[in-house]
Amino acid sequence: MTGFGHFLYDFVVGDDWTLAVVTVVAILAAWLLDRAGVQSYWLVPVIVVAGLAVSLRRATAARP
Repeated sequence: MTGFGHFLYDFVVGDDWTLAVVTVVAILAAWLLDRAGVQSYWLVPVIVVAGLAVSLRRATAARP
């Protein structure tokens, strides 16, 4: 179980934990909007792509 836990953590979080947090927040926001009766199928991809763009910009700006 411990090995699987380490694998799952590395798979989900990987190198950038902020993308994992952004994904969870996006899913939670889409779920809340769906519960309110708003069609939110488009929200998760938009937020994740925006988070990926920010992450890539940060990673490339850190290199000399």
